[in-house]
Amino acid sequence: MGNRDTVHFSTAGLADIEAIRADFPILRREVYGKPLVYFDNAATTQKPQVVIDALTGYYQTMNANVHRGVHLLSQEATSAFEKAREKLALFVNARSVREMVFTRGCTESINLVAATWGQQNLRPGDEILISALEHHSNIVPWQMLCEHSGARLIVCPLHADGSLNMEEFARLLNTHTRLVAISHISNSLGTINPVKEITRMAHKTGAKVLIDGAQALAHLVVDVQDMDCDFYTFSAHKIYGPMGIGGLYGKEELLLEMPPYQGGGEMIANVTFEHTSYNEPPFKFEAGTPNVAGALAFGVAIDYIQKLGIQNIAKRENQLLDYATQVLKSIPGVVIIGNAEHKASVISFLIDETHPYDAGTIIDHFGIAVRTGTHCTQPLMDSLGITGTIRASFAFYNTFAEIDLLAKAINKAKEMFL
Repeated sequence: MGNRDTVHFSTAGLADIEAIRADFPILRREVYGKPLVYFDNAATTQKPQVVIDALTGYYQTMNANVHRGVHLLSQEATSAFEKAREKLALFVNARSVREMVFTRGCTESINLVAATWGQQNLRPGDEILISALEHHSNIVPWQMLCEHSGARLIVCPLHADGSLNMEEFARLLNTHTRLVAISHISNSLGTINPVKEITRMAHKTGAKVLIDGAQALAHLVVDVQDMDCDFYTFSAHKIYGPMGIGGLYGKEELLLEMPPYQGGGEMIANVTFEHTSYNEPPFKFEAGTPNVAGALAFGVAIDYIQKLGIQNIAKRENQLLDYATQVLKSIPGVVIIGNAEHKASVISFLIDETHPYDAGTIIDHFGIAVRTGTHCTQPLMDSLGITGTIRASFAFYNTFAEIDLLAKAINKAKEMFL
């Protein structure tokens, strides 16, 4: 990346942005004969060439199973795999690589905690506190756990602007609360939750805290020690890495106490037909052949982000969010859903009485990829009294000209359906 390692984003830095966009091959393709405008980054981010090369390079030069192999390829693969774990641990400031478990992604990480720590610790009368903002992946596993354990799921409401009602949160916290499970950033509204304050409050009542970091890792500095959360979950594909790989941060003392998630290879220390003893964390939770190529490419994605600088990225994305908010608010009939003071680069909106799917279809034919529907937050949409929204979500490689094109597409949709 040469001298782009220390790039500083600004509204005038289009030369830098164009050079960075060149790192993402998919941004060169056309859709319906028009240049692709990709505003679906909350669903999955695009991948730079270095990440794609890392995937193919592993299979071309190093393909072997990791751990316990004495041959050279296995040793090389194991070393690269564990190096990727080290990168992730450093990226979120974990105390040790022993606190960093590879999973298939955020959803599996949440299910892992529910099936291990949850089953081990929750009893009838206990409570799990979540928020009305949550993705289905941070609702359904806890509902399943409540069905098995007899615990109750409690939901903290929102203010009208889409921010968490912290007064209600404080009221709902009590000595029955065993776990608080909450998103760092809402995938639907972009709301940034005060997770450090939430963790502090929860710990005062004796509750553990899981933070769903699916939307945060690509946009904010994440420091799990400063946050003091007990668990933090994330997915590589939302931070410019490949699909099918992600992770769970867990405090080592908790991981040591938790039972295994699945049985099989790697998670064992010793096996007889009569008894099995289990490996130490993180390996205790990594049964079977891992996604080695994905882990390596995830590490490369982290390298790429660190070279750009997460604070530079945040600055650029905030500029995009501010500009898009101004542009959309200037269009008659457009209503933005979610106006919390602290937001990440997500705008959910409606266009008059037009159904989101209909508007999304018109926008798509401008070559613009937006997401329409409930965004896996159906309870949130129900509480807002709507069937869904149109969601534009931005990454640092997006441009102000692309936002102008979105406005043009919205106006066209207005013409066609009004």
